[in-house]
Amino acid sequence: MSLRNLFALFFSIIMLAQSGCDADSRNEGKNRDIGIIPEDTIHSIPKEKKIVTQEDIVLKKDLQYDQYTLEDEYPYQDTVRKFQWEKIKKEIVRVENAVSEGGSWGVLSNYKNKNGEAPTIKDFVRNDYGRVSDQQGVERYQSVPLYDAEGDTTLVRYGRDGWLVKINGSDTTDFLSVTGVSMEGTYLLPKRYLLSWGDSALFNKVVAVDVTNQNIAVLEKNGKAWHILSMNPATSGVHKPPHAHETPTGIFAIQEKKEKMLYVKDGTSEIAGYAPYASRFTNGAYIHGVPVQYPRKNIIEYSPSLGTTPRSHMCVRNASSHAKFVYEWATIRQSVVIVID
Repeated sequence: MSLRNLFALFFSIIMLAQSGCDADSRNEGKNRDIGIIPEDTIHSIPKEKKIVTQEDIVLKKDLQYDQYTLEDEYPYQDTVRKFQWEKIKKEIVRVENAVSEGGSWGVLSNYKNKNGEAPTIKDFVRNDYGRVSDQQGVERYQSVPLYDAEGDTTLVRYGRDGWLVKINGSDTTDFLSVTGVSMEGTYLLPKRYLLSWGDSALFNKVVAVDVTNQNIAVLEKNGKAWHILSMNPATSGVHKPPHAHETPTGIFAIQEKKEKMLYVKDGTSEIAGYAPYASRFTNGAYIHGVPVQYPRKNIIEYSPSLGTTPRSHMCVRNASSHAKFVYEWATIRQSVVIVID
């Protein structure tokens, strides 16, 4: 074979090899364009739950009870009082976020120590009433013992009757794990101190009590807005040992209702009278109408002391017709009382 023929053969081989590489390159590019991904690498990205903030809470006036109605701000003696809507919204946010998380609800329960007096906590203090209290100021009487979540039998604090919690895991054991809605933290508590309300509770009704401004508002969620149904004067509890207690602040569940709540004369077991249309939310604290002292029997509609200064024993006094409105409207497992200062 001549040199010219050898050179031609070599050149043909080079061109064929280059053509093959270009084809592979083109095919490789096509494969990249198709973007084939093995099935086991495909994952759906879960949506993050939206955390409700105060800015998300929409308030809309829609008065359903229109007697003795107060304005957003109103004069009182030589000052101005108001409805603290931002504080109310802050507490509603806590409730809304807890509802959106789902899970099983519970209510701490030990009215009149019916489930047994809680043990004495270490480093307790005696309050102005001479009663054992924890470092947060919660009395042992009518409260629930909350133990360390790690299960080392350390009594950490007391929980108020009426506080809302979420139940972690099963509610069939003697000790239950709960996470606070009304308070911070996770604890263990004996099962007998808990009302288990399951996962169907829907807290879309709120009674907001302001112990500083001595007023009360009723709100209900309808769609995306919270409708303000009433804005009224009220009278809360006064700190006056040994019998009268201030109304505690916090978030509480309405646990029971009585058309007539009998009350006794201070320091005795003698029935002194009754309060109409009473809805209990913590210990012996009810939202109720104007007290009626025996021998009088008829309901008293209004008292000029409403909306002035604290003077009850722990309860929240209202005009009796407003107490009836709350009594008929509030649904157990659906209604909370928010007390702010």
